[in-house]
Amino acid sequence: MQDILNHIKELASKHAEEVITIRRHIHQFPELSFEEINTSAYVCSILDKYHITYTKGIVKTGIVAIIEGRNPTKKTTLLRADLDALPIEEKTEVSYKSQHNGVMHACGHDAHTASVLGTAIILQHLKNEFEGTVKIMFQPGEEVLPGGASLMIKEGVLQNPNVNVAFGQHVFPSMEVGKVGFRKGMYMASTDELHITIHGKGGHAAMAGEYKNPLIVVALIVTEIEKQFPFRIDEDGVARNTENNIPTVIAFGKVEAKGATNVIPESAYLAGTFRTMDEKWRVAVKEKITQIIETLCKTYQVTATINIENGYPFLMNDEVVTEHAKQSAILYLGKENVEDLPLRMTAEDFSYITQEVPSCFYRLGTANKAQGITSGVHTATFNIDEKALEIASGLMAWLVVSNRN
Repeated sequence: MQDILNHIKELASKHAEEVITIRRHIHQFPELSFEEINTSAYVCSILDKYHITYTKGIVKTGIVAIIEGRNPTKKTTLLRADLDALPIEEKTEVSYKSQHNGVMHACGHDAHTASVLGTAIILQHLKNEFEGTVKIMFQPGEEVLPGGASLMIKEGVLQNPNVNVAFGQHVFPSMEVGKVGFRKGMYMASTDELHITIHGKGGHAAMAGEYKNPLIVVALIVTEIEKQFPFRIDEDGVARNTENNIPTVIAFGKVEAKGATNVIPESAYLAGTFRTMDEKWRVAVKEKITQIIETLCKTYQVTATINIENGYPFLMNDEVVTEHAKQSAILYLGKENVEDLPLRMTAEDFSYITQEVPSCFYRLGTANKAQGITSGVHTATFNIDEKALEIASGLMAWLVVSNRN
């Protein structure tokens, strides 16, 4: 296997500049979720260049490419890349800065797509040197519900041929370039959105007996939920419910009420997020939140519109697949460059895939503190050290070739 590992590294190096060019093109022309028409067409042009077979137009802009190695029916490995950008105005000064006002690849999906294209190029060169079939999924809409992965699964991306194992990666701006990270088992949280509107009775603020202030109930909802679901922060920075130790976040980030200093509004809107890592607890918490709101509304003689929107499920990395991937990464990068990851309360729609097939979702170091490349994802100054792209392309190809599951 050492010979093919070295061959992969040679190919990753050979195509590194091309992968950087691909990434910069995608970065310069970002498109929002489920609007990735030109991005999709550009991906297809790269696949065409290397004579890689694909099907396009899945969930409008999604693509599935197929590379068959020797004995193609032996197993099928799925690789995932996401295409969409975020509604953020870029504030970097790079030469390939976004040309679309208010839209930016601030979560690294440009890097994901470019590096997976690099992996596809490597595997196309090596298709006579590995067994099985590689299915490469370029998905739309990772950033918004219901998530492009879930929609592509409904369209049959995991069938024909049936997927046996799946790999996904994500940039990690708090990890230095050259390193990668893995975590077996539970890794990322489910995510549900909380949308609550309290309907009261408006009026002049001085006439306290003539109105029912919805803001009072909104304030009490926030404080009562905090009281009912006490939490502590563990050594990894993860919030855990103090009564059952289950990772749990209930946080409200938006309150909207169109009143004034002397105007009580008719209604007030409250929005937040609920994240956890236990499905039974997930159901129980949502029921309890609804009960808290209804009780407060009854007490204060107001009504509520409650919309709890179910989001992505938790992400579970298969123990065997992830351990093998970690050991493969050690062979590829050296033990000093492979880290164990803590739990994260962020969410990822790759989780839908982990619910269906044995999977591994890992992190790619993209920071360079010496060069000031440290901004977090979803910020206007996010960027990556592009040396990570060569590592990403080669490592994912090596995971495919070395995986024996």
